[in-house]
Amino acid sequence: MPLPRPRPASTTATAACAGSVSSAAPAAPRTRSWSPAGPLDIRLTLNPLCRGYGDPAFRIDPDGTVWRASRTPDGAGTLRLTGSPATIEAHAWGPGGQWLLDALPALLGADDDPAAFTPRHRLVHAAHRRHPGLRLTRTGLVLESLIPSILEQKVTTTEAYRAWRLLLHRHGEAAPGPAGAERMRVMPDARGWALVPSWDWHRAGVDNKRASTVLRAVRAASALEGLTALPPGEAATRLQTVPGIGPWTAAETLQRSHGAADAVTVGDLHLPHRVGYALTGERRSSDEVMLGLLAPYAGQRHRAARLILLNSPAPPRRAPRLAPNPPGR
Repeated sequence: MPLPRPRPASTTATAACAGSVSSAAPAAPRTRSWSPAGPLDIRLTLNPLCRGYGDPAFRIDPDGTVWRASRTPDGAGTLRLTGSPATIEAHAWGPGGQWLLDALPALLGADDDPAAFTPRHRLVHAAHRRHPGLRLTRTGLVLESLIPSILEQKVTTTEAYRAWRLLLHRHGEAAPGPAGAERMRVMPDARGWALVPSWDWHRAGVDNKRASTVLRAVRAASALEGLTALPPGEAATRLQTVPGIGPWTAAETLQRSHGAADAVTVGDLHLPHRVGYALTGERRSSDEVMLGLLAPYAGQRHRAARLILLNSPAPPRRAPRLAPNPPGR
């Protein structure tokens, strides 16, 4: 399913992401109803878009309402999803609202083909049967996933999520519609990221290497957003031509922007151990071991890894948890 084309700007799940947003809208939203072709777990499908507790761009209410503030090709937009898994009711505000409505099916996995997946391990089969509503989201937006992935390079998730929150609150813009009243934020555009001063990167705990990578990425913003028209493999190759973006960052980005079912994350601190422990019982594994174990799922390795994470415990720890660096250092 093709993603929507940009329009002129003038055209009018998890507990960690839970929050509360006022339902009083200051302006009439655009609306759309959409029914998926099969089972759909909205929280599970959209959970990869959440960047930790208090993410200013993604919220889930206690009643299951999903809010997403996004920087689209048409500008800032807010999307609210309600209804049942059988019929999704979407409301959107802002210049980018119609773009978000047009992209809704892809966001909720309409381009994903879970029938192409065949479980090869008992644990994976059990997870696949237990979570029939898992779909791989496709946002069609590269920078939105690339920048927070860069922030997550070589640091704890706590540090990365804190940096994302601080930078969006300080340099993003209020989300259109009722979400803005609850301090939801849309990330800066390319120029906005380029204008973040060095002291604000420092205050957010982002070192010069990661900040410089973000700046190189936003200078190539137009070309990078154009990667959504390419297959994931080719997009990954081109994405890695930007200095500072390697296989880990490319995979984390394309899993979200392209719904890339085979974009397995290599170079991760924990994933090889989780996959290895789940499938072999070995507490420690390497990328090479992980890739060998996932080889039977060629073309669907990211989906297999997600199912493994959903249905298996982490290996037992024998060392202290990595402590985050102090803020501002």
